Amino acid sequence: MKTASLVLAGAAAVALLAASAALGAQRRLETSFESAAIGGRLHFEVYLPPGYAGSSIRYPVLYVLHGLPSTPNAYTSLGFVERALDTSNRPAIIVVPQGARAGESDPEYLDRGPGDRWGTAIASELPRIVDGRFRTIRSRAGRALIGISAGGYGAMQLALHHLDEFSVVESWSGYFHPTDPTGTHTLDLGSAARDANADVHRTLPAVRSRLQATKTFIAFYVGRSDWRFYAENETLNKELSEAGVAHVFRAYPGGHDQTLWQRYAAPWLSLALVHLSPAH
Repeated sequence: MKTASLVLAGAAAVALLAASAALGAQRRLETSFESAAIGGRLHFEVYLPPGYAGSSIRYPVLYVLHGLPSTPNAYTSLGFVERALDTSNRPAIIVVPQGARAGESDPEYLDRGPGDRWGTAIASELPRIVDGRFRTIRSRAGRALIGISAGGYGAMQLALHHLDEFSVVESWSGYFHPTDPTGTHTLDLGSAARDANADVHRTLPAVRSRLQATKTFIAFYVGRSDWRFYAENETLNKELSEAGVAHVFRAYPGGHDQTLWQRYAAPWLSLALVHLSPAH
């Protein structure tokens, strides 16, 4: 009898998981648009809140940037972020854009020239497309930019340059200057002005007053055993404190891996949503 009960319980669990997966598939969309900034199609995944199809509610949007270097379809690999959002009891839309393409695996979310302007595509073009296709809160008050690893760098530098677009920025194990694929060497972008523009530390003094005036919420964390990026996160924490810019910084036990990101995904998504306009 116990064996039969276990079989039935197992079958019920499998059925529940299958139903959950089917529901998730209905809420998960893959789409794209023709981007002038990158001279081609920018693909992105959208994860809708429960009940979206049957309501007239407008939702805040969490734009989540994946790590680099990556394959062109890495934007489809952040299911753990979607699952974490479902535990938060705060309805929102997640948008995960493509951050790389064939022959260009590590663009660092930067504008480098005609047809290669990833920053413009993601921070300027994409919100217009998402606002036009989905029921969003169509203002900076309803938009957060969140990134993991290289995406954390992209989120922070794009947010500083687009304060009219995003009111919340979070970096999860990110860094704050453009690096090569190893994460250990600074990129030379071809001129002193471009190098400075792409460096969060050097951009901060120029935007400090706007950060304070707009009350942009800044939060970032890093693993204490993250040998590449721990020190730089501590440096940014000190710079923001000295500049009088309110922020949240945490250093957690752990390294630079998905174990850390999965552990803190739910509370950090909730932290972002607390500082956005709620669904209404």
